[in-house]
Amino acid sequence: MNVTVYLGANYGTDPTLQTTVAELGQWIDKNGHTLVYGGSASGLMGVLARSVMAAGGPVIGVEPQFFIDEGYELDGLTQLIVTQDMTERKAKMIELGDAFIAFPGGTGTLEEITEVISKLSLEQLDAPCILYDLNGYYDSLKALLNEMICKGLSSAQRQAGIHFAADLAQIRALLESDKNH
Repeated sequence: MNVTVYLGANYGTDPTLQTTVAELGQWIDKNGHTLVYGGSASGLMGVLARSVMAAGGPVIGVEPQFFIDEGYELDGLTQLIVTQDMTERKAKMIELGDAFIAFPGGTGTLEEITEVISKLSLEQLDAPCILYDLNGYYDSLKALLNEMICKGLSSAQRQAGIHFAADLAQIRALLESDKNH
């Protein structure tokens, strides 16, 4: 399975982010999956990719040319796909993904996962979408999505493919249950 992971090019202020994202990468490799991510060497993106690569797993990076020009790409990837811009990058990462995970990240991570959420709600995508709700990081987004339902602006049916997972065990369970359906 190709697991597309969205996350930041910063490390964040919580040191558990780095250890937790490295565990996610090791889990991706151990289960025979391929990581699809933004291609950067920096921040949590680099930690994730290096953890998969260190275990010998395949990593596909998708990076726009302007980031390549700045030297942000990680060397040694199994495959580096260079796109013209961020819009093409997002489309390629969705095209390649069989499952989508948003690790805690910044505005770019939020933009990327909300595109996946929108495609799920419009039934243009049929794949698990998991927000890695580490230490409640995505609680406010969960509340907003619920408010959309309460106000009649969305529905539980439209949001059925959106999942929140507090830890790796919950992610594993969600992906296993999806594989069995």
